[in-house]
Amino acid sequence: MSGTNAASGAAPCRFAHYFVICGIDTETGLEPDELAGENFEQSPLKRTFKSKVLAHYPENVEWNPFDQDAVNMLCMPKGLSFRTQADSREPQFHSFLITREDGSRTYGFVHTFYEEVTSPQICSAMQTLYQMHQAENPSSATPSSSSSSSMDSLASSLDEADSPSSSSCRSAACGGYDASRDTLYVSKALCLITPMPFMHGCRRFLSQMHRAVTAASPPPLPLESYVHNILYEVPLPPPGRSLKFHGVYEPIVCQRPGPGELPLADFPLGQTFTLLGVENLVQLFNCTLLEMQILLYSQDYQRLMTVAEGITTLLFPFQWQHVYVPILPASLLHFLDAPVPYLMGLQSKEGTDRSKLELPQEANLCFVDIDNHCIELPEDFPQFPNKPEFIQELSEVLLRYGISPVGGAPPTFVPTTTPGSVSTRHPGLKSQQALRELEDDGRNGNLGGEQLAVLELLQGNATLERLQALAKRTGVRVEALRGVGGEGEGQGGRTAIEEEELRNAKLNVQLREVFASRFTTMFADYEAFVIQSAPDLESWLTNREQMHNFDKASFLSDQPEPYLPFLSHFIETQMFATFIDNKIMSQWEEKEPLLRVFDGRIDKARLYNVRAPSLRSSNYQRCTVLKESAQAIEQRLMKIDHTAIHPHLLDMKIGQGKYEQGFFPKLQSDVLSVGPTNNKWSSRTATAQRRKDRHRQQTEHLTLDNDLKEKYMQEARSLGKNLRQPKLSDLSPAVIAQTNWKFVEGLLKECRMKTKRMLVEKMGREAVELGHGEANITGLEENTLIASLCDLLERIWSHGLQVKQGKSALWSHLLHYQAREEKLEQQQAESPVSNGPERRKSESSIGMPSLRASVIQDMRHIQSMGEIKTDVGRARAWIRLSLEKKLLSQHLKQLLTRQALTKKLYKRYAFLRCEEEKEQFLFHLLSLNTVDYFCFTSVFTTIMIPYRAVIIPIKKLSNAMTTSNPWVCVSGELGDSGVRQITKNILEMTFDCQNLGKLTTVQLGHDNSGLLAKWLVDCVMVRNEITGHTYKFPCGRWLGKGVDDGSLERVLIGELALPNADEDFGRGCRTPDMQHSPGQTRRVSITSMGGRGYKPTSAQIQEAIGEAVNSICKHFHKPEKERGSLTILLCGEVGLVGALELFFHNGFKSARLFQKTVFVWDFVEKAVAYMESADQMGDMQETAEPLGLTCVSLCHYVSAINSSPRNIGKDGKFQLLVCLGARDRLLIQWLPLLVECPVIQRMYEESALLRDRTTVNALIAVLQTLHDFPITLEASLVKGIDL
Repeated sequence: MSGTNAASGAAPCRFAHYFVICGIDTETGLEPDELAGENFEQSPLKRTFKSKVLAHYPENVEWNPFDQDAVNMLCMPKGLSFRTQADSREPQFHSFLITREDGSRTYGFVHTFYEEVTSPQICSAMQTLYQMHQAENPSSATPSSSSSSSMDSLASSLDEADSPSSSSCRSAACGGYDASRDTLYVSKALCLITPMPFMHGCRRFLSQMHRAVTAASPPPLPLESYVHNILYEVPLPPPGRSLKFHGVYEPIVCQRPGPGELPLADFPLGQTFTLLGVENLVQLFNCTLLEMQILLYSQDYQRLMTVAEGITTLLFPFQWQHVYVPILPASLLHFLDAPVPYLMGLQSKEGTDRSKLELPQEANLCFVDIDNHCIELPEDFPQFPNKPEFIQELSEVLLRYGISPVGGAPPTFVPTTTPGSVSTRHPGLKSQQALRELEDDGRNGNLGGEQLAVLELLQGNATLERLQALAKRTGVRVEALRGVGGEGEGQGGRTAIEEEELRNAKLNVQLREVFASRFTTMFADYEAFVIQSAPDLESWLTNREQMHNFDKASFLSDQPEPYLPFLSHFIETQMFATFIDNKIMSQWEEKEPLLRVFDGRIDKARLYNVRAPSLRSSNYQRCTVLKESAQAIEQRLMKIDHTAIHPHLLDMKIGQGKYEQGFFPKLQSDVLSVGPTNNKWSSRTATAQRRKDRHRQQTEHLTLDNDLKEKYMQEARSLGKNLRQPKLSDLSPAVIAQTNWKFVEGLLKECRMKTKRMLVEKMGREAVELGHGEANITGLEENTLIASLCDLLERIWSHGLQVKQGKSALWSHLLHYQAREEKLEQQQAESPVSNGPERRKSESSIGMPSLRASVIQDMRHIQSMGEIKTDVGRARAWIRLSLEKKLLSQHLKQLLTRQALTKKLYKRYAFLRCEEEKEQFLFHLLSLNTVDYFCFTSVFTTIMIPYRAVIIPIKKLSNAMTTSNPWVCVSGELGDSGVRQITKNILEMTFDCQNLGKLTTVQLGHDNSGLLAKWLVDCVMVRNEITGHTYKFPCGRWLGKGVDDGSLERVLIGELALPNADEDFGRGCRTPDMQHSPGQTRRVSITSMGGRGYKPTSAQIQEAIGEAVNSICKHFHKPEKERGSLTILLCGEVGLVGALELFFHNGFKSARLFQKTVFVWDFVEKAVAYMESADQMGDMQETAEPLGLTCVSLCHYVSAINSSPRNIGKDGKFQLLVCLGARDRLLIQWLPLLVECPVIQRMYEESALLRDRTTVNALIAVLQTLHDFPITLEASLVKGIDL
């Protein structure tokens, strides 16, 4: 018993936990593998049959319980595979990993080889199957490809050309089987299961085990000795040390990084870069950081694993938090339906191309075709910061090791042959092969004699010259190629294999350092933005959901502009959230290892940098530690720190496990089930373990119960966390249903969180515009949140699809809906029944027919947009449009009311068929109607939009008729429509023009022709016919000569009109208008103050001026993209012009005899006339020089406004003067001139504000603050003014 305890107690420190053998169970015989998908049309040799775990040692390790189904499935993901002597039978190597519930990982390394079938029952069963197959498919007797069984994914066209059978095999034997003539072989797998990914060490150990079985003479010791040694006598190397242990023939060295270094990663990154190329790899890395769905696709399991592990390794200091299955067994294909981010690897069947692959969802999918070295990216996502410089730096590292950064290793994968075995190739291919190996440096530049001769032939070769030119251009020295014969000694007495391992390890660490240094630069100051709000761990864990842990807005405002698109997306990801969680938890418990290393690096950078300004600039900073990192590894591998016990004879029964060449023997389980009891190392680790346990128990009493903590953390970390890997062992329908149920719950939770976040952020911003608190959302962040909402909707719509159609599940559902509705419309049009009630006229838009809310209509708008080329793009545009129109929830509800359609398109377990969850989901989306989005208008800035303009005259004065020809020009934040003539007396028009953005002003005028040329206009309404936004431009004044102020054109300032109160579905909910703040809306508005019979007090006037100036200051303190319209703040209802008009009107003697009204502009003109005459008479000569210049400028501006060809009337001219004065910072210089002018005494009463020195000085002081800002005026205001 004590032996078992020692074995299991030491398990966490053992190099390997299990040794496993999988293969055919001769007792049960041939069992077809239904889960892998049966194909009876294929020859029996190519079908898949069930494999079994034949043996595993030890029976169980308490630390890491043995999961038989999972191991069997991942050792032989495609089941057993059969061959005959005519087929290629190269051994293959691949790795896999199993992720446990808590996120910890176990690695498996598998060596698969072919063993002759000795069981006559199995041979005859295969013969029978083959005869049945021939009888059913007579045509299949023709020769078919010889080496394309299900397992041997690596055999490619080149192998077939090389396989000795292709020339010699008889047509019957080719792909066929005849028991009397052919020898049958079946695959068998040897597997090591380890706690850490020592890939190279395990690969060498397993290939030596296989060599011991195939060699002509038996191995030095029984195989049990080697298995026992690696299971019980080889420890994990301690951090920062190297370890040497012994295989069957040669020693094996592995090393482990120290506590301050990047964590262990033994999969060759060089190969990942070679397979994909730097450009593609950086794009894939970016998609992984943004937590998209990533599907790797290759015929070779090891390639899937190498790329998956390579990418996740590069994420340091972050960790992938979602489903991670680098090798997805055939029986788990339904898992591609998961509506969560995932990183999965799928083996491509031979001869099937990408187009035949049915994937449930592709809207947010990054598809990586490893064998063809290409990737398909999702649409429209932000690029990684400094991408060109980053790619350049990585390319230089690769070139130093002789690897082309362009990528695209030869599709012919050189099979992993055991050392010493020779693979024959056609002489014609030799030169090609040697060149390829050099170009990709497939064999580390160690070419044998024969290949060196080939290399000399290639000296003038174009490809090599291209590589050399590339190296020269980037200033990199390609290391000289050393010609070392195959297994000979390399530098310092190392074998060629050891040389290659050292080189791989150095390349790995240098590439990883370049990636890590990007994050060290980008997040150098992240700690300053972490919000530590909880007093202890328990209260933090319980309130995790409600807490803000990271000040995103401040962090983003501190970053260089070019980084923002990427960073604003990235800080919303689960991996970033978990990273921040770990940081907060580190105040109460030990730091998570990756975080510890990362923080150490930031501290070190600070020491050298002393928070250099470079940290905030977007200048690219190269990695500075490449040399040291490679040296550390080289030193460890040169100077071995520990050597494990040598394999030795065990106390075994004599005569068992007799050596038989080519067959792996049945091992004696009794000697392998327990470890040695007297092993110093095992007792040492056991004591260490006991010490650790004691410590753990003590800390558990102090802090919280560990299970509870784990439970909280599981709940705290959002969706996907508890679904990191599907249960491989139990595939019953109940388990699949439960998994899908978890997905449904997770999607609903994610929807709740996202809509809440969007509301809080948006309301936060609008609250600021209303005068509360600090803004905490930027247009960029809003865009990020909307993009992630689009992604969530796509995932919901692709969950549980019956059949996938098109890349966007949502758009394909909409198209089905559209087809049905249009069919119904047609039928209704043919029947004479009246078509529903008349549309009611909307009150708010007098004279505007109301727009009907229609899913189909919005779809047609999107379909007519030529700028959008893909279904995914159309779905996103439709979501944005519906959100802007406050119809998203209503539209989706409408779409889902067609239940027959939903049933036809979706399986029972789909999210959209879970009634209760669907209702809640629509309710969450409905909450978004409470805020205003312009997410369609602001994104599709170049599209053509139909606008409808209606002019509403004041009817009661019967001057609705006019003989003159009216015109209108509409301006918005993105441009103006140009002058549009309106048919007289129709007063309504629609016109198409490029998106004007939010509308700001309308210029309205007429040509003064005919007898009835005077016109009293109430307002102009303009509506964007796509988004339905209606703007009201109030006027309430005459246009015509000799009436009012004689204006023939007016510039009207608009505001968004409220939708109807009676329009349903909560569309009427909205926040107050942007240009008002509560203080102003509650107060009597300025225009009504100036109305007849009401005179505002001087205090109200001064407050109005203060508010107007304040609004302009706030406007300029917002980020540029957020500012909105300055015109409204200058000329709008509560703008600066209106406030100054009130100031000038106070105490103004406007009514004269016979009621000819005098305007403020008359006062300005008279003052200017006085100045000009005084100047001519020489009175101004005594005045100080600057004052004289100011006089000149005022006279110049007034005459420019008067001589303008526009008929803008006296109030319009005063407005223009104020705007120009504010722009050119002259207002405060002109005011004293007007005050000093004697004209003021004639035109103003004694009590007027303009004649009160103190008040005028106060006004000047307030206006002075506008000098800090660059005021620019809209073209519609200053048209025709020549200064």
